[in-house]
Amino acid sequence: MVSTAIFTAFGLYLAATILIVTRLKKKAKGIETDRTIILTLWAIGLLLHAMVLIQQISTPEGLNLQFYNALSMVALLIAAILFGTTLRHPLENLAIAVLPTTAVCLILDQMIPGTAAITTPANRALQIHILISLLAYSLLTIAVLQAILLAIQNQHLHNRHPGGLIRALPPLQLMENLLFQLIGIGFLLLSLALLSGFLFLEDIFAQRLVHKTVLSVSAWAIFAVLLWGHWQYGWRGRTAVRWTIGGGIFLMLAYFGSKMVIELLL
Repeated sequence: MVSTAIFTAFGLYLAATILIVTRLKKKAKGIETDRTIILTLWAIGLLLHAMVLIQQISTPEGLNLQFYNALSMVALLIAAILFGTTLRHPLENLAIAVLPTTAVCLILDQMIPGTAAITTPANRALQIHILISLLAYSLLTIAVLQAILLAIQNQHLHNRHPGGLIRALPPLQLMENLLFQLIGIGFLLLSLALLSGFLFLEDIFAQRLVHKTVLSVSAWAIFAVLLWGHWQYGWRGRTAVRWTIGGGIFLMLAYFGSKMVIELLL
């Protein structure tokens, strides 16, 4: 049953990706198509993925957040948040990268067993901290993808080559507004995650966590400066893209970099 759900979700993710690419190609030619089938396949894939992941993460001892479980969970959250955002804003273009990546993470989680499963006690405060942290990471990852897409769109427009799929994207101003909305909400969640970490984790500066803490705080500072610069000086365009990607790199190293070293290399 579990293996059937896994491969069904994998197939649904890929099918939704192909349909999104097809829809964007038609949109670039001025042909509008309905996206109901895309959203339906996407939603069912998310539900099946979540069902499988819950069984793997939930243990009598607590939450099993070994590297590949965590990777699959973050991929699921990114795909789910993007799905919810797409219902209100035209961001399904990001799914071209997100959904295949989510499908691969789902398969990796099944094919490669974790060498160092980490369980956390069933502590409600700690679980809230973990959830907020994962939501912040997922939302800011979407912001990084949005920044990359914005950079590509900006480059094509400056070169006066807005053809192909670029014509199917929303206006540049709307893309920038969506980017800063994502960063603003993600920054708020990251702030709450750091605050809850300082409150609920007694060993947040222990040797095995100090790198994660320093990198997370560094990412927080980068996004804080970016938002301040945007509101005070109107930072946008390439400046916004560079700061967003920089913050995303620090955040990725903070979570997956430290987990990879601790669980897979040491």
